[in-house]
Amino acid sequence: MKKIIHIYIYLISAISFGQQQTATYSVSPLPFEETDNITITFNGNSINEATWGVADNALYIWAWSWDLNLENSQGSPFRGTWDNSNEASRLTYNAGTDTYTISFVPTTFYGRTGIGRIGFLIKAKNGTGDKKSQDILVDVGLFQVSLTAPASSSTILNTGDNLNISASNSGGNANYVLKANGFTIDTQNNISSYSYTHNNITQNQNYALEVTLNGVTKTKTFSTITDPGKVYSVMPTTYQDGITYLNDTEAILVLYATGKDFVYVAGSFNNWQPDSSYAMKIDPTRNNKFWVKLTGLIPGQLETYQYWVIDKTPLAGSPTLVKVADPYSTLVLSSYDDSGIPTTSYPNLPAYPNTGNKFEVSVLQTAQTPYNWQVTNFAKPKKEDLIVYEVLVRDFDADRNFQDLIDKVDYFKNLNINAIELMPVMEFEGNESWGYNTAFHMALDKFYGTEDKFRELIDIYHQNGIAVILDIALNHAFGRNPMVRMWMDDPDGNGFGSPTSENPYFNTVAKHAYNVGSDFNHSNPRTKDYVKRVVKHWIEDFKIDGFRWDLTKGFTQNCSASDTNCTGSYQQDRVDILKEYVDYSWSLDPTHYAIFEHLGSDTEEKEWANYRFNEGKGVMMWAKMTDQYNQLTMGFSSNSNIGRMGYKAHAGFTGNRVMGYAESHDEERLMYKNITYGNSANVSHNVKDLNTALTRMPALGAITIPIPGPKMLWHFAELGMENSIFTCTDGSVNDSSGSNGDCKLATKPQPQWGDNWLGDPIRSQIYSDWSRMIDLKINEDVFEGDYSITTSTLTPKIYIWNNALPNLKNVVILANFDVTAQNVTPDFPYTGTWYDLIDETGNTSINVTNTASPINLSAGAFKIYGNQSSTLSNNDVVFANDFNLYPNPTTSSFQINKPVDTVSIYDITGKLILKFKGGFQKYHEFNISSISQGIYIVNIKTNNSTSVSKRLIIN
Repeated sequence: MKKIIHIYIYLISAISFGQQQTATYSVSPLPFEETDNITITFNGNSINEATWGVADNALYIWAWSWDLNLENSQGSPFRGTWDNSNEASRLTYNAGTDTYTISFVPTTFYGRTGIGRIGFLIKAKNGTGDKKSQDILVDVGLFQVSLTAPASSSTILNTGDNLNISASNSGGNANYVLKANGFTIDTQNNISSYSYTHNNITQNQNYALEVTLNGVTKTKTFSTITDPGKVYSVMPTTYQDGITYLNDTEAILVLYATGKDFVYVAGSFNNWQPDSSYAMKIDPTRNNKFWVKLTGLIPGQLETYQYWVIDKTPLAGSPTLVKVADPYSTLVLSSYDDSGIPTTSYPNLPAYPNTGNKFEVSVLQTAQTPYNWQVTNFAKPKKEDLIVYEVLVRDFDADRNFQDLIDKVDYFKNLNINAIELMPVMEFEGNESWGYNTAFHMALDKFYGTEDKFRELIDIYHQNGIAVILDIALNHAFGRNPMVRMWMDDPDGNGFGSPTSENPYFNTVAKHAYNVGSDFNHSNPRTKDYVKRVVKHWIEDFKIDGFRWDLTKGFTQNCSASDTNCTGSYQQDRVDILKEYVDYSWSLDPTHYAIFEHLGSDTEEKEWANYRFNEGKGVMMWAKMTDQYNQLTMGFSSNSNIGRMGYKAHAGFTGNRVMGYAESHDEERLMYKNITYGNSANVSHNVKDLNTALTRMPALGAITIPIPGPKMLWHFAELGMENSIFTCTDGSVNDSSGSNGDCKLATKPQPQWGDNWLGDPIRSQIYSDWSRMIDLKINEDVFEGDYSITTSTLTPKIYIWNNALPNLKNVVILANFDVTAQNVTPDFPYTGTWYDLIDETGNTSINVTNTASPINLSAGAFKIYGNQSSTLSNNDVVFANDFNLYPNPTTSSFQINKPVDTVSIYDITGKLILKFKGGFQKYHEFNISSISQGIYIVNIKTNNSTSVSKRLIIN
């Protein structure tokens, strides 16, 4: 829970929570005006810098402020970013007194005038990971107003009750004006103590007490909620939780709020001042759900709303009134996040309304124009053929939105990817996030784009034969989630809290060892209903092809937060719950993909991998193989058993449902460890050298991608991305041992596009080779056959076969991850001609007369042999984007990443300038030193008559 502390005395001690520390501090002078020079002092002995990884006393103040009415807040222009504080905000350490200080004039430091309150906290330079103290708030000015009655910002009344209102001010006598629902009901002048009674209140009231002294007005706001009494009414069974649209002018709202006394709906349609006609009825036949019918809506007009949920006798520490958005919202507006959303990503974003509170509001809109799907019956790739590309939208390209992925569909198509898996795109807290801090599971996060833009992405990817899978986090939710907030412990009244024992959706303490946020109770029927509704929404409204279920270990109710052994062992309730969820998804879409991030024991995982496998279903299980594969790419044989990349090494798996991977979003980059810790024993093949490490990555693909069963790639592994998972936004690297904390979740730089990695011959070789391997994997039936792996060696060997096939039925894969050349015994299954399957021409082969005759492989090299050439060799569809010229621009020469037959260079008038003919291998260097500067067209022809043209700049 986030604590807020008001300072009215000279010395105050903040309350500690989690990593947030107790900090003793003072403000001098106090009180002060906004133009005074003030000094804030923190006692050093109250801050344990080691817990934040701080060195050299590098602590910073993070500052913000409000206007005079404490409504409009904004950050100090001197604070920098959360993961990189501005040096102007660094505190001065005074060794003699063991204190930290900073002095400033508020109007200058906060960059504004008319300041009513300042806020600040202490933090590490990189505050990621909650490396900060509690929030501190200090009122500004000699003129202060204190509201003494009512005691609460919201008071519950019965019809006809009276309300006593009292207040006082400092700084001299002032004028008081009291307004109710916008109308003045009392005025008292030239006083410093105010008292008034509003009699016979029959409807909800929003009050504003305006206090003016010397031309400065400060306003205190509060409200009363009138109990409308309980009205029971049975609603049609077709009404669903959330919004049910009846027609262009009418909609039904339904809310499950067990244990609550009454609920109002406030919104733009009643000017956020609901009367009794917006009190929700109760259906006693459907778990006492609350519901209301909205009429007179304007067709197509956006409307916003919240639920005012009232418990007249709450648990101690819980609020009487909670104002929440609809848990089933498909679009929410946020006072916290929306100002940071680029208009290019979300054009015409509705403004957050003046609701009188800061929490999310829901959006409804009748008469919406349905999206015009171009693909209505997408045929999903077979599970056995899946090559899933995991991608974080935020870090894929510079605009960090759905349009980036739409624009790059050819990048995936040319790589032959047949599925992408998006890290969570549901409405999460903040804007730039991995997405696992989900607040609304049915709403898209607007930072990435609109609903129709996301549908366009899915539609375009389906047109290109690529499935779209969503990573979905349904084991937990965070503090702005309405289902957390409706039944929460909130003793400080700031609107944030943790679930109480009354909460039907969440546990008060986590029931597994890996929890973050609030832990869903999946044994509760209400949670199950919610999960199924979320599943239905994404399948039916967005045609999503599958889910990757995050942290499925968290779906049990049998363990504790401290018991990893229990969490990792077989739990029958977890098996049953997850089978129920996938059964539901398959009832909506029989070919829907189910992928579990369980990373647990085979005893439990086999339950899902084999589940309904004979029907063509079965759950695909994530198989983390990062450490083993990284040992090989670094050039070490210890801990290099890669057998579990395939299903046969998983005990009890009868179905080929292992989705193995060498990299994922949650692991350190292989390339980063290669160049940081790689084998450097051979100077001529030093793995710590970037280019050397890159040349080893095609071999990584050779011993991962072809192994039978679905596989996953983490974005830009196919280009040899070497940036650490702990790379900060500015390109520096901070892991958890650094003085400023780690940057694991930080927004990453985008060198792959800005530095044209596809134009780099070494990086593009990885892309090209992996593309070929993926093509083989998807289109050659042998890769759905049986296999064996010789592993725990720097020269692993993989054998794949299907003797029932007529042509390509045996594949032998050899690789050398040593740092010196090795003679590898291939153990071909029989003699004869064996073809190099990576050679797209199908012309490269060897004649095997002795199956054990060694093949010499240079360091980092690999071979993929087949008993026949691939059927893909001579009839591939070739795209212009398959061909890359580099460098481009150039001065005297260029290369092409494909074998070509003829290269013709034309000027912009169409005149032939230079021609090369004769059959050239890929990366042949074409000398153009005789050509003057300018822009030219290069026409490329291959030996199978493919012709493409590319632009070349010579400078």
